[in-house]
Formats: sequence, C-alpha cells, structure tokens
Amino acid sequence: MAGPFTSFVLLAAMRTGSNLLEDSLNRIEGVQCHGEAFNPVFIAYPDRTDLLGVSQADRDRDPRPLLERIRRQPGLNGFRYFPDHDPRILDEVLDDPACAKIVLSRNPLDSYISLKIARETGQWRLGGPGRRVARVPFDGDEFAGHLDLLAGFHGRILRALQVSGQTAFHLDYDDLGDAGVLAGLARFLGRAGSALPPLRKTLPQNPEPAEEKVTNPAEMAAALARLDPFRLGRPPSFEPRRGPGVPDFRVALGARLLFMPIPGNPAAGITGWLDRIGGGSRNGLTQSELRQWMKDSAPFRSLTLLCHPADRAWAAFSRLFIDGADPALAALIRRQWAIPLSDPSDPAALKAAFRAFLVFLKASLSGQTNLRVDPAWASQSAHLQGFSQFAVPDVILRPQTLESGLRHLCADLGLDCPPVECPRPGVPENLRDDDIARLLRQACARDYVAFGFRDWPPVA
Repeated sequence: MAGPFTSFVLLAAMRTGSNLLEDSLNRIEGVQCHGEAFNPVFIAYPDRTDLLGVSQADRDRDPRPLLERIRRQPGLNGFRYFPDHDPRILDEVLDDPACAKIVLSRNPLDSYISLKIARETGQWRLGGPGRRVARVPFDGDEFAGHLDLLAGFHGRILRALQVSGQTAFHLDYDDLGDAGVLAGLARFLGRAGSALPPLRKTLPQNPEPAEEKVTNPAEMAAALARLDPFRLGRPPSFEPRRGPGVPDFRVALGARLLFMPIPGNPAAGITGWLDRIGGGSRNGLTQSELRQWMKDSAPFRSLTLLCHPADRAWAAFSRLFIDGADPALAALIRRQWAIPLSDPSDPAALKAAFRAFLVFLKASLSGQTNLRVDPAWASQSAHLQGFSQFAVPDVILRPQTLESGLRHLCADLGLDCPPVECPRPGVPENLRDDDIARLLRQACARDYVAFGFRDWPPVA
C-alpha cells in the first residue's frame, strides 16, 4: 500500500542503534535505506566510493543531485542523517512534507560511552562473535559538549517540524527490538502489514551498565550530578520571537559606525553622538540598503546599548503612566491589572503603582495577558536574538562603560571621539526597596540571568 511519502530520512546520531534500525527498514517490502549517504568522510558506507552512480567527489561538490536520485528510486528510499553530516541538505529534507521523518534517540550517556569504546577498540559494528571490550575514561566537559550537540540537533528538527506543521515517527534505542513498534513504523511509512520481526544482523556491543564501562565511575557520578537535565535553572521564556528591527538601526553618514538600538533603552545620547562624529546620521534603511552600506563602509563597527532591567521597567512605566505617551494602552493596562493612579509627587502612591506595573510586566513576559509584548518592555535577550537574524553588534555597551567603549571604537577606526550624553538615571532612590527588587527579578528573570545583573544598576 503506497503512503503519503515519496522518501524518508532517519535522523539519528552515532551509537544510537541506527545500523540496527536500517536493517529493520530494509526488511520492509519496498523500502530501502542507503546508509549514511551524506557523511562527509565516506558515501553511504565506509567501503563505498559512489552511490547510485554519484561519486563521493561529485556529492561533495553538490549533494542535491544525489538527493534527487535517492528520491527517484523505485519504492520508498531514504538515508541516515547525523548532526555532522552535510548541512546543505538538512533544510531540504526537513522542509519536504513528502519526506517521512524518523527520529531515533538514545540515552545520551549510553551513546557517549559507546562512542568512546568504539573509538578505543576500532569496532563500530558487531555481527557475531568477536566482541572487543574496553573501559574508557569519562570526561565531564566532553560529555557536556555531546549533550549540547544532541540538544541543538533535536531542537532544530523539532522547530522545523512545528513551523511546517509536520510530524515524525519517534523511536528510542530500546524500541528497536519491539516488533509492534516496527509494525507501527511500517504503517507510518504506508507499508502496513509488510514489517518483519527485527533481524539481529547487528548485535548490541556494550550491554553492561554504564559504571562498568568507564574507568572513573565516581568522577562520572559527580559530573552527572552537576548537570541540569530538566533545566531547572533556566528561566522560562514565553516571549514571542522578535525580528531584527533593521529600520531602527542608525548609521553615521560620515563615519563607519552603526548603532543598533534596543527598543526601550535611551538612544538620544548615542544618536546625538553619531550626528557629531559623522556629520549626521540616518535610520529607516531597508535590509538591502543596510547591507549595501555595510559593504561600502567596510571596515565598519557596530554597537548597541544594554541597560539594567530596573531602568527599562521604570522607563516603560514612566512613559505610560507619568508621561502619558500612550493613554489608550495605559488605560487598558490600568483597568485590567488594577494599577492605581500615580501622583509623581507622592512617593507612596508612585511606589504602589510601579509595584502593580511589575506584576503586569511579569505576566506580560510570561505570556499570561491578552496584550502584545511591547518592544519597550520586551526582554533585551529577545531583542538581541532578533538582531542576530541580520547582524550581531561588535560591542554591547552598558551605561557605566559607554564613554570608554565609544573611545575604544573610535580609536579602532582612527576617529576623534566627541563627548556623549549618558543615559538618565532609572528608578528613583526613594522607590528602591527589597520588595521592588524582588518583583523586578521575577518580571525580568531572563535578562537578570543572561547578563549577570545585580538588584540595582551600578553608579556610572
């Protein structure tokens, strides 16, 4: 029975059981897996020099013709893809809804130790007697890198499937001997009724417990205890992803300087500084116009200003509830979150209003309101991630290092550095207390953690 797919990809990593799964896939009628077709070291299998008439050298120059040949083979054809395989074809298969995605994973500690044993013994596959045994040292830093590699790979797969509205068939290493799971995989591929029991052509190489396979089990246990597999220390983020905001970027007309302002942070002082150093400045550029400026102005330097979360929160509060910059939005927030009227001359009333605003701010950045996250109070982490979609600033300056940082940039470009107006103070001293500091940390946890801020900004 033909299914909705015309090809498939087995997304896995080294030592996850992909050889065994390939053997099982090849026992399904009309299904053929072509090994590691895009491994940069070899093509399909270590003893091959070509695949489907495409040489390894031709594949290395352009992998797409080989991908097309795999797709055009009779039946349902695919290949195994690992994190270190040719990156040029990953997006092509992830974006193709006619390509079935099979995601194979394994306990990362087991795959890490198995990989080290294979490298030590030189035995990468076991098909019968003659198993080579070794104990290997556990390296905590190396294992952390292994975890990061796998997390990045699987995170990219997950996001691609979510964005495109696709699904995948997920298996764990322990599922590879389960005939029922393999029958389900056959149904997923549109080959219902054609699956066979798993064939033990490939045998488990290292079935012993992890502590028996390493030379330093106590050190391994200590390193594992320091890990945070549930990401308990990571502040949750429910903010929407932000774009780069290129129209707000500002270039100096007569100098090779680019300012990438973070919305909500004071920009007037740096804009005036750019005007003085460059004889004027300009924003409102499109991405293509700014790329052309970057080409014409090389070597140029770029900067942004990072502010303390307390200053950003106070600036957003002041703009809405003291300056009256957006009365409609202020009235909406005040009504929904019971923010009391604030009299700037009454510190107690001002503190109560600011405290209520911080409760709203936490809810806003946690995705718990029906209002959009305004750029003026969105986390700076989100803005910088948005910048990186277009360009990353050379330097991230803070108010207390603004003057020295600008002098360094000017010296780098051989320019004289005029004085700069530093940002104005943030939360008034008479409003600062432990409760306000606690609310700020709760509301802006992402930035406090990411940039190492203390409760209050340092004195410039």
